[in-house]
Amino acid sequence: MSLRETLAYRPNVGIVLFNGKGEIFMARRADLPGDIWQFPQGGIDEGEEPEQAVWREMKEEIGTNNATMIGKREGWFLYDLPDHLIGKALHGKYRGQKQQWFLFRFTGQDSDIRLDTFEEIEFTTWRWVPPEDVLSGKYNLGFKKDVYERLLPDILAIYRAASRA
Repeated sequence: MSLRETLAYRPNVGIVLFNGKGEIFMARRADLPGDIWQFPQGGIDEGEEPEQAVWREMKEEIGTNNATMIGKREGWFLYDLPDHLIGKALHGKYRGQKQQWFLFRFTGQDSDIRLDTFEEIEFTTWRWVPPEDVLSGKYNLGFKKDVYERLLPDILAIYRAASRA
């Protein structure tokens, strides 16, 4: 049995934050070399429900909860770490992550977004990105490119449905 097969998936929440123009919040990781960009996400603590975790993670990672939840991708979204990160990333304890993804509409001002309010800074900079630019190659998504290729169609369908409602 390989090391990967002995490891579990880490419970995690993902945040897709849209502004009033329909652009998506993306940020550059502080802890990875190579100018890697992603959506905010984070682990679910022991005894915490995913919806509690997503609000906590939003506050920790971008410094604000000025948002309204507009949708959720149903079910768990699983992804495996690449082979070279097994036993290293995620404290070496997980093969990948099982995520619940939540969609939000940002209700604050850009100045409300603060990347420096939590002791462990996740991101160095951020921007609003048109959805078509997420997978265009303008942003280095690292190994999460495959994740976002599978995830983004579901996210955009949920966003469009919420926008029509």
